[in-house]
Amino acid sequence: MRTAIFAYSRQGCRTAKKIASVLHNDNTELYTMEKYLEEGFAPVTKPSSELYGSLFSGCERLIFVGSCGIAVRHIAPFVKDKRTDPAVLCVDELGKFVISLLSGHIGGANELALMLADEIDAVPVVTTATDINGKFSVDAWAAKQGFVIGNIKKAKSVSAAILEHTVPVSCAFPIIGAYPPGTEPGEEGDTGIVIDCFIREPFRETLRLIPKNVHLGIGCRRGTDKEKIEKVVRSVFADNNLDLRSVKCAASIDLKADEEGLLAFCREMDFPVSFYSADELNAVEGDFTPSSFVKSVTGVNNVCERSALLGADKLIIKKTAMDGVTVAAAAEYLEVRFG
Repeated sequence: MRTAIFAYSRQGCRTAKKIASVLHNDNTELYTMEKYLEEGFAPVTKPSSELYGSLFSGCERLIFVGSCGIAVRHIAPFVKDKRTDPAVLCVDELGKFVISLLSGHIGGANELALMLADEIDAVPVVTTATDINGKFSVDAWAAKQGFVIGNIKKAKSVSAAILEHTVPVSCAFPIIGAYPPGTEPGEEGDTGIVIDCFIREPFRETLRLIPKNVHLGIGCRRGTDKEKIEKVVRSVFADNNLDLRSVKCAASIDLKADEEGLLAFCREMDFPVSFYSADELNAVEGDFTPSSFVKSVTGVNNVCERSALLGADKLIIKKTAMDGVTVAAAAEYLEVRFG
């Protein structure tokens, strides 16, 4: 995790080094003004806005050792979206206070502030309403789990509702342990949370949290282009009410490892893709949709279902063939823990 720490005084540099030592992170960069440069620090070059802009977009965490005003002025031109902005913290130069300034939930600034304050014996300052009221921070939890937040505006609505009353949660997976403060199991109501890779909205306003636990299996004719593959995949997922954002990875047979259309589709969708041998696919146990033609060409009676199920637990979309493309999907077993 790339972290940039900025200091603006000699004392600030000492505090910055203390913070860096706590993070135990080789990917931590220290910056200061030229007149305070010492070993381990890089200069804040001019025009400084270029440096701050580059680090804002290129780092997961920015820590300013100085006043909040300094931090705000330097990040203001680059703040865009809570889903993508880095965690920004401000620490006074004596290390007395650690303030979560930006992206407290999704970016993890609140959690980092609490951890860092504990390590350097400082007072953490966290101001987000759900946190200070001891309620469930749905966006922070989802980000930590690696779940996709279906709609960020609905996440705000859910957070506001949790402060007023108990919000129902409908989960398609086993829940281990207690529900978090401000929530309860439920299937109806004005505002609620659904945790599922399938698309459903049982509440008047439904916040969908989408786990990335689906393996996509693909087969295709030689030379099938990216656009056709994408069209078929999107169509199959829509027909089965399965959210494409739930895909964790894609897979096919090794005969397709040089299939440019398939590779281009996976690159565009940011799907890691694996290719398996006929022996590996034949070893997968299950009840599959057979094809004598596919077996005569590949040595496997079904490519898409078997490749989807490798590393997953349950087939959730059986083989669907369309325009020379075959698609299947399987899901990993998932348990949900709020604690």
